[in-house]
Amino acid sequence: MNKIRKGDEVIVIAGRDKGRRGTVSRRVDDERLVVEGINTVKKHVKPNPMKGVTGGIVEKAMSIHQSNVAIYNRASGKADRVGIKTLQDGSRVRVFKSSGEEIKA
Repeated sequence: MNKIRKGDEVIVIAGRDKGRRGTVSRRVDDERLVVEGINTVKKHVKPNPMKGVTGGIVEKAMSIHQSNVAIYNRASGKADRVGIKTLQDGSRVRVFKSSGEEIKA
């Protein structure tokens, strides 16, 4: 079970974007994820008239390693760790380690 999923609000805890918050837009693989507005780079794009692409400099969000982000807890206003709790019916849910409350996704 992935502790950080698509749609979660995360805060960057390491790197040049440290302290910034964003929403996970997609998971690239088991370890990397793309966060909106985080780790953006300028990419030089060649024009391609066959595809209707104009050339120029484009800002693109690159992936970031999941160890460099932590889930954001709105109640405390800080980064938090994620735990997994098994309910009575056998289903597993994600919970904040600090408070024990369930993470709504």
